[in-house]
Amino acid sequence: MNLSKVLSLVFLVVALGLGYLLWKGVDDVVEDEKRVALIEAAIIEKLQMLRDAELAFQASNGRYAANWNELKAFIQSGQIWLVQRTETTTLLEYGKEETTVAFDTLGSVPVIDSLFNERKYPNFNLESLAVVPGSGGKQFEFFADKVERNSYEISVFEIRDPAPVNPNRRLNNNEKALKVGSRTDASTEGNWK
Repeated sequence: MNLSKVLSLVFLVVALGLGYLLWKGVDDVVEDEKRVALIEAAIIEKLQMLRDAELAFQASNGRYAANWNELKAFIQSGQIWLVQRTETTTLLEYGKEETTVAFDTLGSVPVIDSLFNERKYPNFNLESLAVVPGSGGKQFEFFADKVERNSYEISVFEIRDPAPVNPNRRLNNNEKALKVGSRTDASTEGNWK
């Protein structure tokens, strides 16, 4: 075996090794991005569920729940009232219309059956609703308060992921962490849109 054949064989082995390392590095990054995307999708779903519960709590109590225990108790034992609204429009003699609105309470439905029914969420578990997926058991951070806007007090809430999995969301003290609501505005939107 001459020197050129030995060198060719060595370079072939080195090239194959470097090719494998390059492929493995790219594959690891792609798999990590898929894992982060799956975890964030689960977090967004839970944030949407918690937002629905907060909105129902606010409709029943005139304020938002400030912590998980308060919201959990509402989900377990709270009621959503079914109200029928009817409008009657009467034409007056001089061409003007008069509209009368009447509300009739038809009954109530338990919050858990209304918001988290078996059809919509077949694997719903109330005990794990506040646990952030992929966090090792950490719970969402809850905030609720009233802020003044144009001499009116408005209720605000924010539910936030305390430990983002995505490294881009961890920058600047978790500034871009997934959340729903706002501490300063009357918003019920999430920041994932």
